[in-house]
Amino acid sequence: VSFIPDGLDCSISFVSHVLGKVCVHGRQKEILGVLMPHLTDLTKSDCIWQRICWRLVECVPDRWMEAVVLGFVQGAPGADVLSRLLGNLVVKNKKAQFVVTQKMLLLQYGHTTAVLQNLLGYLSLDSLRRTLLLRVLQELLETWSSSSAVKHSPAEQQLYISKAILICLSHLKEPEIESCRQELLTSMMEGVKCHLDSSLPQLRRLGMVVAESISLKINTEGPVLKFEYEEDDETRKLKSLLVQTPPLCVVPSLPDDDRSEKAGAALPLVPESNEKPHTAAPVMPDEELDAELDSDDDLTPYDMSEDKELKIKAPVYIRDCIEVLTGARSEDVDKWEATVKALESLVRKNPAATREVSVELAKILLHLEEKTCIEGFVELRQRAQVAVLTTDPIPVAKYLTSQFYSLNYSLRQRMDILDVLVLAAQELSCPKFHGKTKHSGAQKRCIQLLPGSDSSKDWRRIVDERIKSKTRRFAMGQSHVELASRQNEFNSVAGHFFFPLIQHFDRPLTTFDLLGEDHLVLGRLVHTLAILMYLAVNTVAVTAMGKALLEFVWALRFHTDSYVRQGLLSCISSLLLSVPTERILLDMTEELLETQSWLGDVMEKDPDGDCRRLALQNLLLMENLKKKLEAVPS
Repeated sequence: VSFIPDGLDCSISFVSHVLGKVCVHGRQKEILGVLMPHLTDLTKSDCIWQRICWRLVECVPDRWMEAVVLGFVQGAPGADVLSRLLGNLVVKNKKAQFVVTQKMLLLQYGHTTAVLQNLLGYLSLDSLRRTLLLRVLQELLETWSSSSAVKHSPAEQQLYISKAILICLSHLKEPEIESCRQELLTSMMEGVKCHLDSSLPQLRRLGMVVAESISLKINTEGPVLKFEYEEDDETRKLKSLLVQTPPLCVVPSLPDDDRSEKAGAALPLVPESNEKPHTAAPVMPDEELDAELDSDDDLTPYDMSEDKELKIKAPVYIRDCIEVLTGARSEDVDKWEATVKALESLVRKNPAATREVSVELAKILLHLEEKTCIEGFVELRQRAQVAVLTTDPIPVAKYLTSQFYSLNYSLRQRMDILDVLVLAAQELSCPKFHGKTKHSGAQKRCIQLLPGSDSSKDWRRIVDERIKSKTRRFAMGQSHVELASRQNEFNSVAGHFFFPLIQHFDRPLTTFDLLGEDHLVLGRLVHTLAILMYLAVNTVAVTAMGKALLEFVWALRFHTDSYVRQGLLSCISSLLLSVPTERILLDMTEELLETQSWLGDVMEKDPDGDCRRLALQNLLLMENLKKKLEAVPS
């Protein structure tokens, strides 16, 4: 460096080659962790060192440029430092421009938010680089608003692109927003539609947050776009990226006199006294004064402290409940509320009466709408539906599954049907625990003995009870439950739940197309079938259900929606866990080999992380089945 002030030529290309060679071998942290702090200090006030640093990076060969630029972007403490160290490298070097504006933003998505802020802040700090910032924002918005990208890219990349868009928006100035207002509006409308069509809640929420942010930027005075969603930490962090945090700067100290003058000029003028300024009381006409005196403010209110709320008695018969729920009289809302709250327990207490009107009651509950603002109405209705379905499974299941593919139902009602089927199947398949919990130290002190008898059957019992009553126990044993054995009620009805749902999925209706735009309901259907398959373990129809489910999965295995693909892979897991190993290997050998090949492709190539994880899990299950078969002696 001492040669430069003397006007002598010097070359640092050798140092650039060394830097590039070290960085390309993965040692960016080691060399730049030592080099960057020194360069940061030296370039603060010395323009010669700034030019040396720029030249150092510019002389790095293109084949090593990516590693060097990436190391500088990741290690810089802020965008201003990065701008001082790299200068206009992205304008002069095409390789560096590709790495910064394309590869790190559109082809990679593993960088932290701080790296994104460094990168985009660096582009915004110079007029020559701001054109690249606008171009980057345009390309990010094109990717964000592409339906193909939303379907085929993982959720982590969508989050990464959303962060980059919000950081770009935070750096835009008013003239730049004005020049690209129409492009921003077009991208916002297309992008929010693609995201709201997604089956994943995270992607829908991402679309809402980004659309709100764009609307806030382009409509500074008029109404802005606003969605209803539940805010979480991720949403709050995203919104905070839209607000730039200015770098901390040290303000030079002022003399005392100047400081007091500046402070005095900055403060608003306030009255010296703490009293509020007196205002003249308005003069009221005589008519208004008389009206005020005649008001009801001086009347003494009634004492209502001892009043009690009238309790509406709920119906005690199922048919009375049907009359209340189907009645058109709007004045009986209190009785309607009481009926909705009591219906589940009433159904479970009167199974015989429920079976007489089960289908009619299921129809009423499926179409029941909330008349009043009753707390937990959706849950109350769902629990009542589950109670009716478990009380009379076959006819109610036939009705619900037939209505799933019928006309004139909303998507919400169709998904309600799926939820009710799953909850009822779970209740029917799980044995209920009827029994008294016994604690070893919780016995009564006075044991009522059996009546006196000379029979040899009773003497042992009497003696044992006496010993227990006289024995002090110093250690409390854990409570245990006497389990009452109970038949799996789902065994005989599993087919009525499963097969009607799987029959007509490929027949589009006028208002319902599972293989088209209604892929959200298709995803729920696939997950429902996976759960029903899992609950059908040890049932008679499990093998037939497994074969039908495998054909269903094979027909939809290349679906573009990641939520549907996750459900299909869950179906394979349920099949492998529920169907007996012998039946799988005897009845589905060819299908299993094809499925194994497909799972391998999913594990390697699927963009969704959950799909890859489920595919690997299924391959491990298949490997375990093979080992189990080999272990069985022939």
